Amino acid sequence: MVAGTTATKTLEATLAPPTTGKEQRLECTVATYRRALSDAFESGADTQTAVNDVVTPYTLTSYAKDALKNYVPKLRDTYNASEIKDDHPVRFTNRGFTLDHSDDRKHEFCWRVPQAGRGNAFWIPLRINPEQESLWFDLLDEDVVVGEFRLQQHRTNWVLHVTVEYEVAEPEISDDPTRIGFDIGESKLLTGCACQNDTPIQPYIYDGGRARALRKEMHTTLKRLQERDAEQWRMDERFDHYQNALTDLIEKASREAVEYAKSFDDPVIVLEDLSYIRKNLDYGKYMNRRLHSWAFARLTDRIEDKALEAGIPVEFVNPRYTSQTCHACGHIGRRGSQAEFTCTNRECWVTEYQADINASANIARRVDPWGESVPWKPERNDFLEDSVFQWSENRRFSSTPQDGSGSDTATGHRTPSRQSRQTTLAVFES
Repeated sequence: MVAGTTATKTLEATLAPPTTGKEQRLECTVATYRRALSDAFESGADTQTAVNDVVTPYTLTSYAKDALKNYVPKLRDTYNASEIKDDHPVRFTNRGFTLDHSDDRKHEFCWRVPQAGRGNAFWIPLRINPEQESLWFDLLDEDVVVGEFRLQQHRTNWVLHVTVEYEVAEPEISDDPTRIGFDIGESKLLTGCACQNDTPIQPYIYDGGRARALRKEMHTTLKRLQERDAEQWRMDERFDHYQNALTDLIEKASREAVEYAKSFDDPVIVLEDLSYIRKNLDYGKYMNRRLHSWAFARLTDRIEDKALEAGIPVEFVNPRYTSQTCHACGHIGRRGSQAEFTCTNRECWVTEYQADINASANIARRVDPWGESVPWKPERNDFLEDSVFQWSENRRFSSTPQDGSGSDTATGHRTPSRQSRQTTLAVFES
């Protein structure tokens, strides 16, 4: 019997152009919700009861108020927000979601827009994403679980996002799997490498140049707009443009990664457990800004999501020293440049190797043949002279000892979570 697991996806639909009266009511709902959100946040409310005291007087449905009670305390406690954007979508709890369908309509699906007051809700047609049609029907038939749903205006369009959860079969690992390791980095956004008979084969590289250029351009453009006291709507427009472009890159790279894995027999994707990497980074203000804004976790999550949908098992391993260990002999080497790895073991056949491929091969091989957690340490290194790399790795993973304790194992501590994952790279985009 194959065990099941829960997958999460966000369905997107554009509202058909509303009548003048309905659009006014939509705009009123959004404006009221944002005032309530702002007042609750500025009041310092950090519990559901405190938020409830602030939002109770507002003319909003109980679904929107309950969503606020869940969301506002998280802004500071979970997201460490010091301020909030002024274009937040209206959030509703799942109790308020109602959908209808008819083959006789131009737009077959219709959504019942929650409104405060008895009898004030109204229906509006939806333009759904055709690729998600089957899930919309599952939603209609209650075959999937509805989570939170959100309404937001994008220029002249109104967009509805609905989070759904559904059961999928837990992929099984075959007796003779092909493990494919993926290394996510700054220079190369994504590098994959399969290992067969302990030998790296057919590497795959997705260059990170476009992503770096977009992030640099975004930082420069927004800074200039701030210096010129540009209108907030103009800054929001440019920010959304860059975030959408970066999101597209994440989606494309994760899709290609899964397609690459599918080209092998009985594939198993192996990823680094990066769940604690960001809080241990300390490279100074400039590098922290670059690294903390980088979508390590986002790309990892999207690969995991797509692999699950494709029926490909995913495993996570300890990331320590994957970029500095020689995949052939296990000795610690050095990276003379971002793209070059040098093995310092004179008895090893590896001299210079593409650094990201070396790292991805290490990731693929870090799971033992039985998929169990095994102690891992690099081999003794008598030729290590570059203390800078040793220092940086110790700083990077200072919470991971090398004393043979439980923390120093091949597999990481990550427990895969099927929580909702938005593909935006903005911290508080939704």
